[in-house]
This record gives sequence, structure tokens and C-alpha cells, in this order.
Amino acid sequence: MTDTTPQLDDAAFRPIDRAKLLEPAPSSHPPRILLLYGSLRQRSFSRLLTEEAARILARYGVETRSFDPHGLPLVDESRPDHQKVQELMQLVTWCEGMVWCSPERHGAMTGVMKTQIDWIPLSVGAVRPTQGKTLAVMQVSGGSQSFNAVNQLRVLGRWMRLITIPNQSSVPKAFAEFDEAGRMKPSAYYDRLVDVMEELVKFTLLTRDRADYLVDRYSERKESAEALSQRVNQRSI
Repeated sequence: MTDTTPQLDDAAFRPIDRAKLLEPAPSSHPPRILLLYGSLRQRSFSRLLTEEAARILARYGVETRSFDPHGLPLVDESRPDHQKVQELMQLVTWCEGMVWCSPERHGAMTGVMKTQIDWIPLSVGAVRPTQGKTLAVMQVSGGSQSFNAVNQLRVLGRWMRLITIPNQSSVPKAFAEFDEAGRMKPSAYYDRLVDVMEELVKFTLLTRDRADYLVDRYSERKESAEALSQRVNQRSI
């Protein structure tokens, strides 16, 4: 049979392993979800929305943790061993999925939100803290409904190699959607929030036990093999 793909490195190319993809042993612990919000205001509507999301996730049996961005330095302003950076990294490593919620400011996500994401590296040695984990994106707005922030968050989620779910939440005029106690009022926006959290839990349960296999890539296997070969050759010289 004529080889129709001579460009392929046969050592790095692997057929799909249906057992790893379809029959992984299911984890028994509750799904672990980290929630990030993008405002430092005392009455932060992005924080209030993530708190409401955490309550819904708890009803689905999820273990949640939230990161408080107060005191997180700008990237390049401090070293990665800063206490708040380490706190964030430990939470990102702990979780199996994330919720990102930003206010929309000047048609974009806030600097507070972007700083948190910028501190999360694509890799730490052999560990890739975000790759293969799930992500739900949300935003709050002071005016009419917009999707600028969630669209930007989706771009970043893809860049961080997160499995970003199709659904999303955008809450316009957020000041009118929460009561004095900080609880979200019943509305179609609240119903949509429930939809997003339900979908996030489903995707997390579907993918968390096969995440490593889902993101196991031909190009990276090839690159790793070449790097290993170079190291072996250098030692033999």
C-alpha cells in the first residue's frame, strides 16, 4: 500500500485509543470549580454573580473556591513567588474547571480580570495548569446587554487551552438585578446563569477523567521525542 502521508512521523502518530477516550475510570470526588471575578469594588457585581454561581454549583454537588484579587500585583511588577500569585496558582492547579466573570469596562474586560489570567502560565515544568480543564465565561454590564467581555474571555480560554463551554451569561444593568443583600433577583438572567452552571458541571464530569488524553497532541509528542533525542546525543558526545 502506498504511503499517502509521508510527512507524518510514525513514532509520534498514534491511532485513537477508544478505551482511553470512552471508558476511563470515573472519579468519585465532587467536581472542583474555581471562580474568578474582575472587580475590586466593595459592591462588585461580578463578585456577586460568581457568588450566586457558586450557590448553584453547590446544589449540583460541586466543590467551589473563589479567588479574591485584592493585593494581586500586576504582571512584571512582582515575582511569581508573591503570596497572592502563589495562592492563585494553587487554586488553578487544584481545580478541574473554572468560571471567569468580568465587568465590561470601555467595551472590554477589566484589568483586574486580565491580570489574574496573565499570571496563569501555560506550563509549570511538566504541569500544564489550565490545559484540558473546563471554563464558563460570564460578564456584567452597567448599561445595555453586551458580549464584548465574554467574547474576549473566550479568546483567552482558547489560548489557555481550556475547554470553554458553548453557553455563557451576560447580565445588563447589573445594579438592577441584585437586591440590597447582594442576592440575584429571579429573572431570565438568573435562569440563564443556572443553564450555564448546569452545562459547566456536565462538561466537567464528561471531560475531567479523560482531559490528559483529550489534549495529548501529535505535534507535542513529536517535539518531546526530538528534544529527548537531542539530549541523548549530547550526552554521548
